[in-house]
Amino acid sequence: MTQERAAGPAEFARRMVHMLNEAALALMVSVGHRAGLFDVMAAMPAATSAEIAAAAALDERYVREWLAAMTTGRIVVHDAAAGSFSLPPDHAAWLTRAAGPDNVAVQAQYVGLLALVEDQIVDCFRRGGGVPYTAFPKFQALMAEDSGAVYDATLINVTLPLVPGLVGRLERGIDVADVGCGSGHAVNVMAGAFPRSRFAGFDFSDTGLAAARAEAERNGLGNARFEKRDAARLGETARFDLITTFDAVHDQARPDLMLAGIARALRPGGVYLCADIAASSELSENLDHPLGPFLYTISCMHCMTVSLAEGGMGLGAMWGEQRARQMLGHAGFTSIETVHVDGDVASAYFIATRE
Repeated sequence: MTQERAAGPAEFARRMVHMLNEAALALMVSVGHRAGLFDVMAAMPAATSAEIAAAAALDERYVREWLAAMTTGRIVVHDAAAGSFSLPPDHAAWLTRAAGPDNVAVQAQYVGLLALVEDQIVDCFRRGGGVPYTAFPKFQALMAEDSGAVYDATLINVTLPLVPGLVGRLERGIDVADVGCGSGHAVNVMAGAFPRSRFAGFDFSDTGLAAARAEAERNGLGNARFEKRDAARLGETARFDLITTFDAVHDQARPDLMLAGIARALRPGGVYLCADIAASSELSENLDHPLGPFLYTISCMHCMTVSLAEGGMGLGAMWGEQRARQMLGHAGFTSIETVHVDGDVASAYFIATRE
């Protein structure tokens, strides 16, 4: 497959102007999410900027300018005669916390977050190397917010049932590990749903592990534990019946060692459930990916660079299904099934076992 013809000068100029407007709107959508404005507007009738600011406990002048961006961006509806603004319900369905995993405003936060390291990324273009994970202080919190809504909505009823018979095994009681668990919400969701099973979360982030332990304690989850562990050095042999990773492989320094360690850590008959980015390993096959530019950008400015900063492989978020299956095979898995969920364009699920 080859890319379609290049746009003419006028067409391309229009596209560039459109890009600038959309990029600016993404930043303003992030601001609106963080300030709670979409949630406030969704719960009230058409109102003036002063009324919206008062309801959100925010400064009116800033709210008024934000509303102007939202109005010209056709996200908010403005009644000039009444001087009011409203958020249509069909827009609120994609912009509020009540929307759960459909809340695109959460993803808009990545724009501002990645912009913080732009200077360092440009420097890496010139000298090589990478930007370390510590340069992204808010990344884990954003990932927790982003993935948390997904886990709450789909982990128990959609994701885990992808593995035949797994839910029944979890109900009876098995040993489970989540590698690269971040803030541990997936572990805690599973631990709450399956009290007879035992869950371990491994991550290298002290901040993430502290959040995971605090959540487990709040929810009284005695069957969940969290340990600081290098994903490339799990050091476990035949210890777990199920191991999961959720978007945790592609940004590792040594994903090959991580996958090999996971294979060794499984007991006979154990299952590895790997959720990662749905994409092809061939760029030409990603031309029509609905999130292609977004995911390649996140890859360049976070996933790839944090791996390279550790002297790693720099696999990148768009490593693709072909490369994933190849690496799983090299790690020792003999049966690898790829599953897609209808309506989920971002994730592919690899179900892997070994003899």
